[in-house]
Amino acid sequence: MLTAAKVLLSPLLLWQGARVRRLALRLPEAEGSREGVAGTGRVRLRVLIVGDSSAAGVGAPTQGQALAGRLSEALSQRLGGAVVWQLVAHTGDTTRDALIALESAALHPADVMVTALGVNDVISQVPVRRWLAQLDELDGVAIRRAGVRQVVHSGVPPIHSFPLLPNPLRWVLGRDARRYNRALADWIKRWPDRWWLPVPFENERMSDSILMADDGFHPGPAVYALWAEQLAGMIATDLAPRLPATTPTRRPA
Repeated sequence: MLTAAKVLLSPLLLWQGARVRRLALRLPEAEGSREGVAGTGRVRLRVLIVGDSSAAGVGAPTQGQALAGRLSEALSQRLGGAVVWQLVAHTGDTTRDALIALESAALHPADVMVTALGVNDVISQVPVRRWLAQLDELDGVAIRRAGVRQVVHSGVPPIHSFPLLPNPLRWVLGRDARRYNRALADWIKRWPDRWWLPVPFENERMSDSILMADDGFHPGPAVYALWAEQLAGMIATDLAPRLPATTPTRRPA
């Protein structure tokens, strides 16, 4: 049904997509360093964040108010020590782009990788199987180059509720995003060291859009804080206990 709808609506969808790109407010990535240490005391965890504009903090003024800063602070509070973090993210990146960036980046050792990818793959109409294969390659690079032991893939955001996208474009992309998330949830079951977390926010009413960035497409600081808290809870409860006690001082082979 969705494929047939895309074919029938393709002229309108292409026109709407071009118009959204032309008129959309272009917000900068969050300012600030792409690596740092949150908290004090013994290093409890090292985190690598990889992704697209949402990982880069578009919609927040600084990295401290974006995903990386909020997540590292929340983890530091939960784990009772320092959290070392590094961010590799660029606006517009698909998963393939992120894979290329991760291959060439100067990476520090990390215990956990968090990804925020998928929106640009949906927009580019990357087939789901190819997207999952690229996520698998991304995980392999993180394991090989940074020594990552556990991975959390954030789900694709609820595009169907983005307030400024017109229908039927919003409906079609939203259906695709849900399809990606179902496939991701099934795929993750194969791996004991990989996890996924749905992005914990949806615009159920137009009044909810106040929590979004001014472009109506990216998270605002409040959404980044909520997202980070959800991730930190999962990592501290489910992932950290699976890591060796000496992990924060381990160097990858």
